[in-house]
Amino acid sequence: MMAKEALKDMLDEYNMKAEKSLAKNPERQNLAQPRVYTPLDLEGFDYVRDLGFPGSYPYVRGVQPTMYRGRFWTMRQYAGFATAEESNNRYRYLLDQGQTGLSCAFDLPTQIGYDSDDPIADGEVGKVGVAIDSLADMEILFDSIDLGKVSTSMTINAPAAVLLAMYIAVAEKQGVSADKLKGTIQNDILKEYAARGTYIFPPKPSMRLITNIFEYCSKNVPYWNTISISGYHIREAGSTAVQEIAFTIADGIAYVEAAIKAGLNVDAFAGRLSFFWNAHNNVLEEAAKFRASRRVWAKVMKERFGAVNPKSWMLRVHTQTAGSMLTAQQPENNIVRVALQTAAAVLGGTQSLHTNSKDEALALPNEDAVRTALRTQQIVAYESGLADVVDPLAGSYYIEALTNKIEQECWDYIKKIDDIGGAVVAIEKGYIQREIQESAYKWQMEVERKNRVIVGVNQFQIEEKPLEGLLQVDASVGELQKKKLAELRAKRDNNALQIKLVALEKAAKDEKINLLPFILDAVKVYGTLGEICGVLRRVFGEYEAHVSL
Repeated sequence: MMAKEALKDMLDEYNMKAEKSLAKNPERQNLAQPRVYTPLDLEGFDYVRDLGFPGSYPYVRGVQPTMYRGRFWTMRQYAGFATAEESNNRYRYLLDQGQTGLSCAFDLPTQIGYDSDDPIADGEVGKVGVAIDSLADMEILFDSIDLGKVSTSMTINAPAAVLLAMYIAVAEKQGVSADKLKGTIQNDILKEYAARGTYIFPPKPSMRLITNIFEYCSKNVPYWNTISISGYHIREAGSTAVQEIAFTIADGIAYVEAAIKAGLNVDAFAGRLSFFWNAHNNVLEEAAKFRASRRVWAKVMKERFGAVNPKSWMLRVHTQTAGSMLTAQQPENNIVRVALQTAAAVLGGTQSLHTNSKDEALALPNEDAVRTALRTQQIVAYESGLADVVDPLAGSYYIEALTNKIEQECWDYIKKIDDIGGAVVAIEKGYIQREIQESAYKWQMEVERKNRVIVGVNQFQIEEKPLEGLLQVDASVGELQKKKLAELRAKRDNNALQIKLVALEKAAKDEKINLLPFILDAVKVYGTLGEICGVLRRVFGEYEAHVSL
C-alpha cells in the first residue's frame, strides 16, 4: 500500500494541476465537497467494525444477507382518494399492474379524527386521500383484496389505533386472523408536532396510545410494524439529509424510552419498529444517508438500550421519493427526478418503496401517471443492474467518507437533543422546528438567487400549456359520505355502541389500561372514527402548539 506521505504529495500535485485548469474551466459555485476522495479521507477506517457484511451488525450494507438478489423491495404506490369504492378500484388496478404492497392515503378529516359529516370537514372530504368514517368504509376499501396475502402500509398517526382496529376487524370478517396480518401503521406523532401538523392529543396521551399499540401487537399482531418513524415529512418541510435522520432517530429513541418506561422489554417490540426515509435528488448523498442511518440505529439499540436480539438492531426502512422536489413546471421532468430518487433508494438498501407520479405537484395522480411511477420501480429492479449486487457502492472513498460524515453529524444532533432533554422537550421548546425552518429558508434563498438550479423553474424555462387529464375529486364525495353515515347510524345497534364507548372512556381515564381492545370493541359495532376520537378528546384534551420561533 502506498505510504501516506507519498499519497499526500500526489494529492497536492493533483490539486495544483486542477487549480491551473480553473482559468479555462471554472468550477461551479457552492460545491460543498472536495474535488476528489482518496484513502486519506478514510483514516482509521476498519472494515469489520465500520462496514461489515450485509445482514450483519452494524448493517451499513443492508439488513438482509442477499438483499435484492433474493427478493426485490416491496413496491408500493401511495394511493387513496374520494370514496372507499374509488380507492378500492385503484388498489386492485395497481395490484393487477404488479404492485406488491398497498399504501393507503387518508383524507385530512380522517387524519385528525373527524367524521365526514362534521362541519370542520367541509370541503376536505376525500381530497388528499380516502375518507374512512367507520368499519363499513374499511370493508369497502379492501373488498376483494385478501388481507392474508397483501402487505398494507397506512399513513395515519394521531388516530392510528382506530384505523389499525378497523383493519384487524376487516381481516377477521375475511377469515384472516390478526396473527397473520402484515403491514405498517405510521403512528409517529412526534414528527406531527415538529413538521406536519395532523395531531389530535397532547404528547403524553399520544405516547400512551403508541406504546399501547406496541404492547398489543407484540402479543396479537406479531408481523405488524407498529410504527414507521418518519423522516420523510421532516425532509419535506425543508430539513437537510443529516437533520432528517438525526431528528427521526431522536424521535425513535423517545418511543423506545416510553415503551420501556411502560414496562415493555426492548426486544419484545424493537424488531417491529420501522423507519420512513425520503429519497431526495442528490443520489450519492441519499445512498450514504441510508447507510449511515443503519449504523447509528444499530449502535443506539445495542449500546444505549442493551437490546440483544439482532432484529432489534436493524433499521428497516420504507422510502418515498421526494414530493417536494417535483415541479408544476415541465412535469415530464419529474419522471427523470423520480427515476434518480428510485436509484438512490435502491443503492441505499430500502425494504419498501413508493414512487411519486409526474403530476403530483398539480393534483392527485391519474391512472396513467401512477402506472409510469410503478414502471419506474420495475425498470430499476429488472433492467438497471442496481439490484444485482448487494451494496454496490461500498468501498468508494467518497461514499464511505460521506457515510462517516453524515453519521458523525447525526450523533452531534442527537447529543444536542439529549442535552435539551430528549425529542419531546426539544419539540416543545421549538428547537427542531427552528432547525428545519432555517434549512428550508437557506434552500429557498439558493433557488431564488440561482445558486441552486431547478430545471424548468429558475433555468431552462419554456412556455407551457395547462396540463390536461388531471384527477379531480368532486365535491359530491362529501355529501355521499354524509349520506352513508346517516344510514349507518340508523341501522347499527346504537345501544351496544354506547356501552362500548362508555367502557372506552372509563379505560382511557386509567393510564395503566391498554386501550386497543376497547377501541376494537367500539369499531366492531360500527362506532365511527369521530365518535371514538371524540371520547378520547374528552379525556385527553387537544394539543395546541405553543412554540416561540
